[in-house]
Amino acid sequence: MSTDYQQAREALGARLRELRTEAGMNGKDFAERLGWQRSKVSRIETGKQTASGTDVEAWALAAERPEAAEELRRSLRGLQRLETAHRSWKRQLSAGHRAAQEGHAVQEAQAETIHIFESGIIPGIFQTPDYARGVLTDVSNRLGTPRDIEEGVRARMKRQETVYEPGHSFHVLIWEAALHVSRCSPEAMAAQLNRLSGFIGLDTVTLGIIGLGARTPFSPKHGFWIIDERLVVADTWNAELWLDSEDDVAYYRKLWELMRESAVFDHQAHRLISRARASLSLA
Repeated sequence: MSTDYQQAREALGARLRELRTEAGMNGKDFAERLGWQRSKVSRIETGKQTASGTDVEAWALAAERPEAAEELRRSLRGLQRLETAHRSWKRQLSAGHRAAQEGHAVQEAQAETIHIFESGIIPGIFQTPDYARGVLTDVSNRLGTPRDIEEGVRARMKRQETVYEPGHSFHVLIWEAALHVSRCSPEAMAAQLNRLSGFIGLDTVTLGIIGLGARTPFSPKHGFWIIDERLVVADTWNAELWLDSEDDVAYYRKLWELMRESAVFDHQAHRLISRARASLSLA
């Protein structure tokens, strides 16, 4: 879980524990009054389990502090907002890759303008089936999630239809290192780089590459997508962060513009992609 989310859950647990102790009850007796297992009280108080709205209302009544229920509900709503913003990959992929890809496809189909930065991977909207297959297989192996790889690959390929539809624009920046990270065989990687080159010049796509030797006023950390200037979807190792505050969106938009100043486009971008392809050891 994210630090903010876990801290908020622990803070709620601490407040609930405070109400219990003020009522002069130990955990065992309090659990009996609620009709719960003792372990549930312990998990909630230590921030290992998130209480529900019904739980906090029952807690306030059991602690003989019914007036505290509204305060607890407010804290829980704030916690739930953080949980919505922090979408763990394991939870998202619990229903398989296909469902996750179809969810992203709906969001992209509804968007008019998407700004993308990726530091270590070719964006999904540009991937070949072989490259996508390698990525999704690696994800399932790493997280232990369902292995509906082929269904996920087909769904990811269908997502790419939006790139060719009028009314959409994709402004994409890729750090050159991503061109050298192999997620499939050298032959398949060469095909992926060829496909990436093919998007340069498409009227719905602006594609820039940030060279490895470029002077940059930033460190190319995690990838992120800005959807219609209203939502940032940022990748971490274990989750996606969905950030929709005006300050967050404006900050990531500023970062994207800084990155754009360090990128090259058109024939210079072609040259960097070709350089990556030439470095492959092909049979």
